[in-house]
Amino acid sequence: MTAVEVTAEGRSAREVLAWSRDLVESALRPAADTLPPSMRRIAGYHFGWWDEHGRPAGADGGKAIRPALVLLAAEVVGGGAAAALPAAVAVELAHNFSLLHDDVMDGDRTRRHRPTAWTVFGVSPAILAGDALLTLAFDVLAAGGHPATPRAARIFSAAIQELLEGQHTDVAFERRQDVELAECLSMAAGKTGALLGCACALGALFGGGSLAQVEHLHAFGRDLGLAFQFVDDLLGIWGDPEVTGKPVYSDLRSRKKSLPVVAALSSATPAGRELAGLYHGEHPLSDADLVHAAGLVDAGGGRTWSQAQADELLTRALGHLRSAGTVPGSVAELGALARLVTRRDH
Repeated sequence: MTAVEVTAEGRSAREVLAWSRDLVESALRPAADTLPPSMRRIAGYHFGWWDEHGRPAGADGGKAIRPALVLLAAEVVGGGAAAALPAAVAVELAHNFSLLHDDVMDGDRTRRHRPTAWTVFGVSPAILAGDALLTLAFDVLAAGGHPATPRAARIFSAAIQELLEGQHTDVAFERRQDVELAECLSMAAGKTGALLGCACALGALFGGGSLAQVEHLHAFGRDLGLAFQFVDDLLGIWGDPEVTGKPVYSDLRSRKKSLPVVAALSSATPAGRELAGLYHGEHPLSDADLVHAAGLVDAGGGRTWSQAQADELLTRALGHLRSAGTVPGSVAELGALARLVTRRDH
């Protein structure tokens, strides 16, 4: 991540993420311990807790952005983070379910600077481990006993269905040459925006927020999620592998129909037309082709447009946050986190 944003309360966004990771992991590990041994082994490896042999590893377990959104949203409406902890754990489990499956579908061999679970344990075990995490997510959410649980479960379920539809559409794009920009935006809204919107809505619910506050924070999370996807797609082309943990030009190598790519392909510019010829070819792209393709995406306006969209979505999201917030310090912290995750370098 880039610049450190300091909130009015003096806690930086990085400090908020560290606080969230510690709090969520204190409940996430006991929850994961209830998994069947085979699933627990794969899940613990994926979370970075141990190596493939079960030895403590302490590897990078991710930024824990989604559970941080849950906890801060609860505080924004005047509630306590502890009350929203089951929802935060459920959201983190669901997110990692999607990562385990996504790595299999995309054929990605590295995540967080180490081999992906499917490359270590096999495709089928990794898929089953993802299923186990999603099942556990619903169990954790239901077991919390909060009065808002029934409504939260419906919001959570709807978000998962939307996420799955987004993932399906993303995969379907790989077989198509005629992907429209509106379709790509809709896919990204489901694939990423749905769960971030859900995270913020659940936090508001468990924090005792009003209907209006829940709706505003849901919209805040959805806009932030789409902005996050724009940034993620930019990093998928121009991110530093030493920082992102993914190979250089990874999205271009797999001919992924990411937002900046589709924007360039739809630009009706010479660069966009040349990119289409390169992208729709049958032969694997060489390293030189990848460099050239990245330049064509840039020349076709995909890079500039994507960054502008991310900035506009962040502005809109912050407007929803201001409408929902009743605790200034928590609003400042959630706003700082939103700015950080849309201006990150990994």
